[in-house]
Amino acid sequence: MLYAVICRDNPGALQLRLDTRAEHLAYIEATGIVKMAGPFLEDGQMCGSLVIIEAENLAAAQDWAANDPYAKAGLFASASITEWKKVIG
Repeated sequence: MLYAVICRDNPGALQLRLDTRAEHLAYIEATGIVKMAGPFLEDGQMCGSLVIIEAENLAAAQDWAANDPYAKAGLFASASITEWKKVIG
């Protein structure tokens, strides 16, 4: 199943995002379940994340999200995970 992991950064956390970005990208590469991903932008600055993952179930998706280096670093003010169905693209 596909899941959308939707996260919003804490205010003023851009430097934390930048400091943790290489570890986050390495995690994405190593896990091999990310189908597409990218940051949300406000005024040209990264402020959150949208990650589409393929996982066996919601618990596996939640586990993946909890182990993301961004989450472990405390970057996110909010995060949600919901099943997602690709229709176009």
